[in-house]
Amino acid sequence: MHVLILGGTTEARALAAALHPHPGVRVTSSLAGRVAQPRLPAGEVRVGGFGGVEGLVDWVREHHVDAVIDATHPFAERISFNAARAAATAHVPLLALRRPGWVPVEGDDWHQVASLEEAAGALDGLGERVFLTTGRMGLAAFAACPQWFLVRSVDAPEPPMPARTEILLDRGPFTLEGERELLSRHRVDVLVTKDSGGAATAPKLRAAREAGIPVVVVRRPPVPEGVPTAATPEEAAAWVLG
Repeated sequence: MHVLILGGTTEARALAAALHPHPGVRVTSSLAGRVAQPRLPAGEVRVGGFGGVEGLVDWVREHHVDAVIDATHPFAERISFNAARAAATAHVPLLALRRPGWVPVEGDDWHQVASLEEAAGALDGLGERVFLTTGRMGLAAFAACPQWFLVRSVDAPEPPMPARTEILLDRGPFTLEGERELLSRHRVDVLVTKDSGGAATAPKLRAAREAGIPVVVVRRPPVPEGVPTAATPEEAAAWVLG
């Protein structure tokens, strides 16, 4: 059985590690190539896009893929919908592996929005020193904002970006102690994040809660209609192994 994992996430690597040792299971992980030095999963790895739906269909057929698992980032909306269309066209089963989203708890001051553009618009009146943890690809949405921004990303972002920006290159997982110190040292008074879920970057939410800092949370897009989901790599592995 040949399994194609559309990966790049912690869960995708865990799934590849779980499936790779099984005899008769060939695992290929596909990485988008947006991170300069990605953490490579077990098994075979390909880097780069497929060229849209048709390219993915061709690759699946040419390499005799028996199942596809979409374990991309919860906000990788385009590849998720391409995967759904391609799997239906190629007549191969598709599973979406999605870590559960974050849920506010008592003491949180969350402002939930539907997009990065709405997040930028929500900043007025919330704070002047923004900790922006939405990744390096969407900074253009905040380019016209007058606030000061601390932007954390794995690789250096490119313009356009806010005029008053400090870049922090770092990769999770992050600790609660570290997030507390960061918020204090940079005098952050508002946090902006996507609802990525998972534990690797969740400490910033608790640190913001403890400090009484409002959090602008961008809601994640839905999984394409009709695509079954798994919440953990273990569930996804069980789906593959049957």
